[in-house]
Amino acid sequence: MKKKIILAITGASGSLYAVQFLKLMQEAGVDVHAIISNAGRLVLQHELGLTPDDLQKYDAQWHAANDFAAPMSSGSSKFDAMVVLPCTMGSLGAIANGIAKNLIHRAADVILKEKKPLLLAVRETPLNRIHLENMLKVHDAGATLCPPMPSFYHHPGNLEEMATFFAGRVADLIGIEVAGLKRWQGI
Repeated sequence: MKKKIILAITGASGSLYAVQFLKLMQEAGVDVHAIISNAGRLVLQHELGLTPDDLQKYDAQWHAANDFAAPMSSGSSKFDAMVVLPCTMGSLGAIANGIAKNLIHRAADVILKEKKPLLLAVRETPLNRIHLENMLKVHDAGATLCPPMPSFYHHPGNLEEMATFFAGRVADLIGIEVAGLKRWQGI
């Protein structure tokens, strides 16, 4: 059966990671339901010169961030996992404290209550105590925290390769196999 996941794009820096993740999910034949926040739209435009319309080609079904009637607002819709990539500290705080200000936060709450994988690619530095406490809260609730930290052992030739590698690791963490992903083989 085809995997069905939620991708949320919030307003933290790192839109390239989300785009590369969408590409990998399309290649893997995953059914993606996507949401982008208003701030996510601004960052996508600023960093990559793209609009959400430009992302339509990746076969995702898009939902408005204010649409609380969308499928992911209920556990009966049976999503397999959710990824927030990138994840702002504001979204982390809302999710950690059960505050559903938009569909992204509500969907994350549903994923947690249904005990499905929730991966948050939190994007901020340096971290303050509130950030760390919220990270512990979501971790204790069952989420996986996976900050988009670049790795270099696979010798990326450019930013796109670096982002694709990270997106592949995200896919691994939610149980989706990515063909051709470089893996550590030792020295």
